[in-house]
Amino acid sequence: MKSAVETLSPTRAKLTVEVPFEELKPSLDKAYQTIAQQINVPGFRRGKVPPMVIDRQVGRGAVLEQAINEVVPQKYVEALQSHDLQPLAQPEIEVTRMDDNETLEFTAEVDVRPEISVPDYSGLEAQVDDTEVSEDDVQEQIEALRERFGTLADVERTAADGDFVVIDLVATKDGAPVEGAEVTGMSYRVGRGGMLEGLDEALVGLGAGDSATFTSQLVGGDLVGEQVEVQVKVGQVQAQELPEFDDEFAQLASEFDTADELADDVRNRLGNGKRLEQAAAARDAVLEKLLERVEVPLPESIVTDELNQRREGIEQQLSYAGLTLDSYLEDEGQTEEEFEADLDRRVREAVAAQFVLDEIANDLELGVDQNELTQHMVMRAQQSGQDPPEFANHMFEHNHVPELVAEIRRGKALAQIVEGATVTDASGRVVDLKNLRPDGTLGDPAEAATGDSAAAEDDTTGDDTTEG
Repeated sequence: MKSAVETLSPTRAKLTVEVPFEELKPSLDKAYQTIAQQINVPGFRRGKVPPMVIDRQVGRGAVLEQAINEVVPQKYVEALQSHDLQPLAQPEIEVTRMDDNETLEFTAEVDVRPEISVPDYSGLEAQVDDTEVSEDDVQEQIEALRERFGTLADVERTAADGDFVVIDLVATKDGAPVEGAEVTGMSYRVGRGGMLEGLDEALVGLGAGDSATFTSQLVGGDLVGEQVEVQVKVGQVQAQELPEFDDEFAQLASEFDTADELADDVRNRLGNGKRLEQAAAARDAVLEKLLERVEVPLPESIVTDELNQRREGIEQQLSYAGLTLDSYLEDEGQTEEEFEADLDRRVREAVAAQFVLDEIANDLELGVDQNELTQHMVMRAQQSGQDPPEFANHMFEHNHVPELVAEIRRGKALAQIVEGATVTDASGRVVDLKNLRPDGTLGDPAEAATGDSAAAEDDTTGDDTTEG
């Protein structure tokens, strides 16, 4: 087999492959055998029909086509390997010449991984926001905790923002009830939003037994996005009564004896959470600085596929939340053009980051062990709300494990880059990422150093034992 490669662009290549007929012969023989099992020819047993008879009965062209369909994928892979090309998508293959008993020639155009010169990433500097826990943040969490232990009591007045109401809803289109757009006895908090546009405004001022009609758009079903008339009737108006935030409440709602201890714990937990958010922002900031140092050609087909997937994912999440893309953009004060431009920018940055981190992971010879893969699968399953064993089975059955391995390697590469970077907050303080624990607390550097030394000793002991 002979092959040549033509670079069409930094991310697309064209292979021209020439296959001598003798290399096609095993697949040709196999094609004859397969067809012989499929046809009935008087005077011959099934599977024993000679090639010459098959040529007369079926046609030589059909046999050649079957052989070519088997050979081309094999030779395409061999050509990729010989030219050290890494495909990113399915190729566009065209048989350009088929001379019976002489030569098969075909071309394959395919998007390929671009060649990237990894920049020096030592000494990267990045800045993130300060981590500040305000008293308003603490009070917000305390208020949410009080609401968990709150009780509802019927009130003899009209509904106001923040009240709970028990309502019946029915939607009609041209006077006819909309199938599936009817609820009875539903508890709803006025002002919560996320249901039907206009519902909160209609409920304010209604008392028990009152009803109102408003126009809205359905967010699900066959008539999603269409204007309908909605009638809402209030059965009960209830106010939430919250317990006092005192020592007795602290003992009821937590393991602490006093309200001050509980407030301090809330403050610490918020600080840990903000520290984790800051660490995530630090990784993003360092990666952004890295990408500023390198030019990454992007295959448009890959960008387009990723754009479509993300757009579908966003619309699906909005649908689950009872929103449409139009209503979301209106709430965000963003036009569709601005949304698309922002999405395109983020996708291009993400694809570029994948290529760069893959290259760095290769340079660092980073591997993934079974424990890391298992932990990553569990995390991904939890993020998507799936059962971990079912998620793992799906990944294996659909050959998605290489994608997970690539994700882990990129994460490890980025972690090493971030560890070597200097990240400061807006106040100029160095952000301690090395001693950050998974729960957001900071470990003692001395303990970390002792742990590293012990791990190193364990590794040395293990190596000696293996060699012995």
